[in-house]
Amino acid sequence: MGYTELMYLHLATVVPSFFIGTVLLIIKKGTKIHKGFGRIYMVLMLFTALVTLFMPAEVGPTLLNHFGWIHAFSFLTIWTVPTAYLAIKKGNIIAHKRKMILLYFGAIIIAGGFTFMPGRYLHEVFFG
Repeated sequence: MGYTELMYLHLATVVPSFFIGTVLLIIKKGTKIHKGFGRIYMVLMLFTALVTLFMPAEVGPTLLNHFGWIHAFSFLTIWTVPTAYLAIKKGNIIAHKRKMILLYFGAIIIAGGFTFMPGRYLHEVFFG
């Protein structure tokens, strides 16, 4: 699978994650809807993070001629999703909440903002 296909696969999972994550931040916590959408959100976020690991960095310095700074958000996601899930399963609502807020703002808002920087695909699409 080439970079373009991976990018579209990433967009197909991260865009719904943005909307679901936004809804999850707004709605009442602990409800069946929150839990159901939360599971979908976690699966989408894990999948999208794994997809990005196969996408080489095209902007800035790289490690091993592949990983760039933006990949740090992928690793953040791969760590945060399971630990947030385990936190809520153990009844640690505060840790779960903190991790999920970190995930949303770090992996979606901040990392998403970086994708609009010059030299990146979405910058070309929107500001081309």
